[in-house]
Amino acid sequence: MESSLQGECLHLWRGERHVLHGVDFKLRQGEVLQVTGANGTGKTSLLRTLCGLAQPEEGRVLWNGTDVKRDLPAYHGSLAYIGHEAPLKADLTARENLRYWAGVRRRVTRNDLDTALQKAGGEGWDERPVRTLSAGQRRRVALAGLSLLGAILWILDEPTTNLDAEGRELVARMIDEHIGRGGLVVAAVHHELFPDSAGSRRIELT
Repeated sequence: MESSLQGECLHLWRGERHVLHGVDFKLRQGEVLQVTGANGTGKTSLLRTLCGLAQPEEGRVLWNGTDVKRDLPAYHGSLAYIGHEAPLKADLTARENLRYWAGVRRRVTRNDLDTALQKAGGEGWDERPVRTLSAGQRRRVALAGLSLLGAILWILDEPTTNLDAEGRELVARMIDEHIGRGGLVVAAVHHELFPDSAGSRRIELT
C-alpha cells in the first residue's frame, strides 16, 4: 500500500486569530510539499498540526487514509519532525545526541553514526559538546539525525536555517534522495528548493 498524507480543510485559530484557512492537500510517496508564505502566515502552525502537536478546530489530517488521531503513537513512529530548534542536549556531543535520539527508534551502530555525520559534514567536531557548536553545525547534526531515524515521512520547519550555500545544497540533496527512495517530505521554506521538479508541490499560506 502506498503511503500518503492528506490535509483536509484544516482550520486553526490562535485565540482570536484565524491562522489556517481551510488548507487542503494530498501528498504521496516520492513527493515533496513546499509550504511558503510570509512570516506569521501559519507555516509552523501547519507543520505542528500535521505532526499531531496541534489540533485543528475544523478538518483533519489523514495518514494512509486514516485520521491520525486514531493512533497518534503509530503515526509518530512513521515521521521525523525537525522544528526551528533541533532536539539536542547541549552538554552531550553531536555523536552522543545522535546515538540517543535515533536509538529510541532503532539500533544504531558506530558505522551508522559515522556515515550520517560524514554525509552531513560533521567530521572534525562530532565529539564536541553541542553547546560549543555554531547554529549551522547544530543544524547539520539535526540533518544527520534525519538519515538515522528511518522515517518515511519528514516534516521540516525551515530546514536550511543557519546554513551556508553548501549546507542548503545538502538539504536539497537529502530531500531529493529521500523522495527518490519513496519517502514523503513536507517542508516550510522561505525560498523553494525544487521550483521545477515533477515530484514537488507547493502551497502558499497568506
